[in-house]
Amino acid sequence: MKLVFMGTPQIAADALRMLVAAGHTVVGVFTREDKPVGRKQVLTPPPVKVAAKELGIPVFQPKTLRDGTTQQILLDLAPELITVVAYGRILPPEILSLPRYGCINLHVSLLPKYRGAAPIQWAVLNGDPVTGVTIMQMDEGLDTGDILTVAPVEIGPEETSADVFEKVSAQGARLLAETVEQIAAGKAHPKPQDNAAATLAPPLTKEMALFNFEQSAQRLHNLVRGLYPWPVAHFLCEGVPVKVNRARVVEGKGTPGEVLSTKPLTVACGDGALKLLELVPRGKRPMTGQEWAAGRRLKKGDQIRAEG
Repeated sequence: MKLVFMGTPQIAADALRMLVAAGHTVVGVFTREDKPVGRKQVLTPPPVKVAAKELGIPVFQPKTLRDGTTQQILLDLAPELITVVAYGRILPPEILSLPRYGCINLHVSLLPKYRGAAPIQWAVLNGDPVTGVTIMQMDEGLDTGDILTVAPVEIGPEETSADVFEKVSAQGARLLAETVEQIAAGKAHPKPQDNAAATLAPPLTKEMALFNFEQSAQRLHNLVRGLYPWPVAHFLCEGVPVKVNRARVVEGKGTPGEVLSTKPLTVACGDGALKLLELVPRGKRPMTGQEWAAGRRLKKGDQIRAEG
């Protein structure tokens, strides 16, 4: 297949490499603009651009897809199919209809569940045991196109969004290459989504990361897993935020916020207890919950209070 590829982050770079390895001709890559990164704001290319340069594929970084210049570039490239993976821009109707086989998109959920920007995170936040990858034929809606292929991905009880992302990225790259093969062979059979069963996965916010121990331990455990590596769940101790990178549900009972043990640090919740395995106090390095408790001279029976 003669392809144009559109994508930006690492999951898209993995998919691009897989398509090339599968023998498809990628005639052009569209990605977002280079962005300043880090404290020194170093202008950094997106992972897809880096991959495309290594593969010797022409790269285009238009600020919009709705101008005549971009559309002319695509007409000149004349792709049979456009593949999209986390590009970050909405494709206008004139581009969706431009290739012979249209445009397909890799979405990291089992559509129609979790349409939107953060499907992996919401699957973990909700404690789902399984998520997956869907390749769909794109239309003008938000993740509403016909389904071409799907593949499930298990979510382990201790896995974070970052862990699941790695698994989904690998599975998604394989499935996308397989689906392109099916389209090329005329064996693809699109199926409409059940819109009545659709759920949304809106963008994450920093505000949703703040928690208190009134909630159940299982709910807080899922919050910690789902919000890692961003924006990272945190609680307040005397007005100072403490991020929680890793935690585990354990048996225990007490007043919410009560320290049940310091070795390891275990705190009572609204239902059950939470073992705090790795914490990051504001302005400090990551440390074990036990180290943090020792630094604050906490002892069994103390209460972690949000306000000083």
